[in-house]
Amino acid sequence: MFNTKDPIEHIRPSRKKPIFPVNDSLRLYLTRNGREIKLPATYRDLLRFTYSIPLKDKKGKDTLWETVSYDMREWEHLREALVSIYAILKTEGDLSFVDHLDVARIDFCIFGNSQPFRIRIVNKFNDNHDHYYIKQADASRVYGLELEHLLSPNRITFFTNHDTLVEEHIPGIPGDVFAEDYLNSPATNIIRFAKEFVKFNERCFIRLLGDMRSYNFVVNITPDIDEDFQYRIRAIDFDQQSYEGRKNLYLPQFFKENTSFVEAVLKHLDKESIAQYQAEERTLMTFRLVSSRYRLKELLDNMNTDKISSPEKIEQLKIELADHFHEIGFLRPKFMGELLRTQLKHTLRKSLKNLPKTKGRFDD
Repeated sequence: MFNTKDPIEHIRPSRKKPIFPVNDSLRLYLTRNGREIKLPATYRDLLRFTYSIPLKDKKGKDTLWETVSYDMREWEHLREALVSIYAILKTEGDLSFVDHLDVARIDFCIFGNSQPFRIRIVNKFNDNHDHYYIKQADASRVYGLELEHLLSPNRITFFTNHDTLVEEHIPGIPGDVFAEDYLNSPATNIIRFAKEFVKFNERCFIRLLGDMRSYNFVVNITPDIDEDFQYRIRAIDFDQQSYEGRKNLYLPQFFKENTSFVEAVLKHLDKESIAQYQAEERTLMTFRLVSSRYRLKELLDNMNTDKISSPEKIEQLKIELADHFHEIGFLRPKFMGELLRTQLKHTLRKSLKNLPKTKGRFDD
């Protein structure tokens, strides 16, 4: 779906997406699959900070994050709880390692839908640090995280506890930083990166993950044989899972923030190569879909009737997808979950037919 004829647009997602609550059906799914657990601290606990100061980066620029501080009595309880949550994320709750861990800093970002807290954990013996995030539990984000876990090349760890969501940190070079500092570097294999951007564009569209502007994904660089490198683009923001009405908001190629990446694709890849890489990604997504078909079916069954978008946006997306694929089947769904199921079946149908017959296949 990398249409080289369509111009890059100056498009923007909705300014403020509402927080959609996790309903009972989704909560049951999360519990059955080990995502809903009791946590020693909640998002609301972190809101009780006493003051904050702006956090700047190494160049002195504002990061849109603020470092927060707490009353001493509040802090003692919170510090212990946050270290325990880190242990739950990393060692399945094994607390035998927590004595040498501490909370180095808590940052708060009022910018964005989920208004997250970023927890910085430090190893007191060697000063090595790691991060994780505590956010409001939004159903859109939960669906996005779970679909990322099931359908992308990456696995992701997150937990919910009522209205609290805990996410692991996804490491990598922010996309906007990669565009500025790495894309045109002599050390960058631009053709391999262009290939990865095509595949990332494809999987975002297939699973209807929106708003993948450059600062909402990271780039991982892995050394390969012959002193070369491989690239992997990973989404880090899942608020816009199956929410928007415009089809192009689910295609990273149409955001002006990604212009340099699109130009690299058009300069270094021909149409046949682009089509090949799209087919490769659809095949890989099909293998992932089939291997997790029961869990994915359960997730989509919950999503089918969950209100995670407005009727107006659903109607718009139905029409645009039907027009794009010349397929009236896209006009039947009434909820975003049904529309996503239709999208998966339609885009992966050819790859599904090529797989060996498997009992309980997704398209049965």
